[in-house]
Amino acid sequence: MNDMTPIGGVTTTLKDWETDQEVRWCPGCGDYAILKAVQRTLPELGADPANTVFVSGIGCSSRFPYYVESYGFHTIHGRAPAFATGIKLANPELDVWIVTGDGDGMSIGGNHTMHILRRNLDCQILLFNNEIYGLTKGQSSPTSRLGTNSPTSPLGSYDRPASPCAFALGSGARFVARGFDVSKELTGVLKAAYHHKGAAFIEIFQNCIVYNKDVFDDFAAPKGAEGRQLWLKNGEPMLFGSEKSGGVKGIALDHDALMLKVVDVIAKDDGTPDWKAAGVIVHDVTNRSVAYMLVDLRATPKFADFPMALGVIYDDPRPTFETAVADERARASKGKTPDLAALLKRGQTWTVES
Repeated sequence: MNDMTPIGGVTTTLKDWETDQEVRWCPGCGDYAILKAVQRTLPELGADPANTVFVSGIGCSSRFPYYVESYGFHTIHGRAPAFATGIKLANPELDVWIVTGDGDGMSIGGNHTMHILRRNLDCQILLFNNEIYGLTKGQSSPTSRLGTNSPTSPLGSYDRPASPCAFALGSGARFVARGFDVSKELTGVLKAAYHHKGAAFIEIFQNCIVYNKDVFDDFAAPKGAEGRQLWLKNGEPMLFGSEKSGGVKGIALDHDALMLKVVDVIAKDDGTPDWKAAGVIVHDVTNRSVAYMLVDLRATPKFADFPMALGVIYDDPRPTFETAVADERARASKGKTPDLAALLKRGQTWTVES
C-alpha cells in the first residue's frame, strides 16, 4: 500500500505529516524510525492533520509533537494522559495520540497511565521503551534490567524492572501490543491500534545508542531474528523460527503447569509445519489469560528459551470513557431547559448591603 491509498478519510502523503522543524535526536536514535513509521501509517489510515492531536510529556520521545504536522501539546512530566483526556472530552471527534517513554509513562506518570487505561479513553498510547533515562543522561529507569550500569546504579541496577505490557493489562487495558523501532511490522501494529475503539497501548522497544546501545539485540538483532521473535496474528498458530535458526518451533500450553511452553514443530510431507500435532495454540486476541502469559514470556532468565511476543497481544473493546461521560451528561440534562440565572439563584442566596 502506498501513501496515496488511504483506508478512509482524507488523502495525504508522508510529506503532509512532516514539519519544518529540525529533528533533534541523537544520530542513529530509534526515535527516527518510529517517527517515520507513524508518518507513513497516517496517510494509509486516511487520517486528517486538522483532526489529529499528538500529546506528549517529558523525555526524548516527547519531542514527537514538534515533528508531526498536526495539532500537538508538549506537556509536563508524566501528565500527557490528563491533557489528552481533557482534549478528547472537549472534542470527542479528534484523533488523539499520546507519546511517552518508560520514564515519563511508567515512573512519574505511572498513576496517570493507569487511570487513562482503566477509564478506556479512545486514544493511541505509544510508550517508547529504551530501558534508560536518555534525556537526563543515562540513569536507570523503571524498565532497566537487573545489572544495568548507569550514573544512578554504577555497580549495576538491583531494582527489578517493570513490564509496561503487564502493567497495562493489570490496569484494565483492552488493547495491548508490542513492536520495535526498526521493525517493518510496526505500521501494522499502529493501524490495529488506530482501529481499536478505546485506549490502545503499544510498547515500542527503542534503541538508545548513547546510553543503552543494542540492549534489545537478544531478540531484535536482524541475524537469526526469526528464532527469537513471535509475531502474533489473530487466528493463526503461534509459530516462530526456521530451519536456519534451529528449526520451526511453536508455543503450546502445558496443561499440568498451566503455563506456556516451547515445542518443536515437525514438517508434514508437503513441507508445511504440522503445528496441530505439536499442540501449538492459535492466537486469540480476546483471550486475556493467555495475554498475561505472553507479555511475561521473557520476564526472567527462566524463560530465556522463549521468543519475544510481538504484535497485537490483546484486543477486546468495551465502551469508551468519553462515551460514558456524554451519556451521563445527556441523562442529567434530559427534560431541562438551560437557565444560568436560575442556576445562580438556586438554593440559599445572600444579599450584601454596604
